[in-house]
Amino acid sequence: MNNKAGLNIDGQTFELDTIVGSEGEVGIDITKLRAQTGAITLDSGYGNTGSCTSRITFIDGEKGILRYRGYDIAELAKKSGFVETAHLLIYGELPTSEKLSAFSKQLTRYQLIHEEMLHHFEGFPSTAHPMAILSAMINAASSYYPTLLEKREERFDNHAARLISQVRTIAAFSYRKAKGLPIIYPKSNLKFSENFLHMMFSMPGEDMDINPDVARALDLMFLLHADHEQNCSTSTVRMVASSKANLFASASAGVCALWGPLHGGANQAVLEMLEQIHAEGDDGSKFLQAVKDKTSGRRLMGFGHRVYKNFDPRALIIKEQCDKVLAQLQVSDPLLDIAKKLEEIALADEYFVSRNLYPNVDFYSGIIMRAIGIPMDMFTVMFAIGRMPGWIANFKEVMEDPSSRISRPRQIYTGPTLREYSPIGERS
Repeated sequence: MNNKAGLNIDGQTFELDTIVGSEGEVGIDITKLRAQTGAITLDSGYGNTGSCTSRITFIDGEKGILRYRGYDIAELAKKSGFVETAHLLIYGELPTSEKLSAFSKQLTRYQLIHEEMLHHFEGFPSTAHPMAILSAMINAASSYYPTLLEKREERFDNHAARLISQVRTIAAFSYRKAKGLPIIYPKSNLKFSENFLHMMFSMPGEDMDINPDVARALDLMFLLHADHEQNCSTSTVRMVASSKANLFASASAGVCALWGPLHGGANQAVLEMLEQIHAEGDDGSKFLQAVKDKTSGRRLMGFGHRVYKNFDPRALIIKEQCDKVLAQLQVSDPLLDIAKKLEEIALADEYFVSRNLYPNVDFYSGIIMRAIGIPMDMFTVMFAIGRMPGWIANFKEVMEDPSSRISRPRQIYTGPTLREYSPIGERS
């Protein structure tokens, strides 16, 4: 393949290098564009701009492919678990049994937050959004570990394990605080997702009976959300990391980016849609008819995906576990009935099928969390827990790249040209 691209500006042609990824995608290297031509590119939203090279995650939206470190997401979902997948994302290879055991022990060792941090929870009103608490508490946690700023490479493993483990502890504690319930501490004999359910729903002296299918569904949901290439929050983590900010500060910034309704709030939007349909006394049939009418203003949430133009490979995986959880729990919930009706109609309706509007991962994950009993304002927090390994992996990649520079995008200025200051009395 020709390794040069031509760019014509005002009749003058400039040659630009190209870079080809391991899966064949081609990028035009414009790192020297301004120096060569005096021009810059404009790509609002960065939809056509590669901000980095990365060895972590590969997505082919047209073919419905998602791979972590070269491993297909369906194979990982079937054969692996969240903790093993987290290790894969961060360190690049599937761990040996010894390494996986050591990593799991690290997560157990660091699962307790500093006891003084409990006082911070008291400073938040009961109405505080869990994502606000999560981002603030991750930042606060960094102050208890001054070594975050010293000998980073030597202590990275400890800080990474601490962040993955403590984010679920912080999330569970914030939930208990909002409900006015006593704090439940994690247990060293429980697995990652089991421990989260225990901290969320047990009572003092009365541990919850953890359903293995529910724990598996939660673990699978975390695994499926563990990374997703250069999305808004991951790009934010990398940008903050480029300034050499510490791991906790970078992750906290990722939480804030994820909080946005256009990013991490998609599964919450699904439940809000279901609530609206239920409030109107509809089983979903009338709603889907209205969706087809572009003048109705109705939007179908949880179907289709910006990246996946055909189908979301994660949705195919989580649907099976969703059906199993609903059958196991036998939950009587009109919203879940509406969700199943929407799925049934949309999968058989040519209007939605022809437009590739299939249920995505947000649709099924929202249903699972609703069935488990996780409140809607915690949905994005669950997303953040799952995404933490991907953020850490990207942070590590930035820190280990000798060519890494601080992110500093350019802009096209469209404001006023030079103006003179006028005294206040002379202004119209």
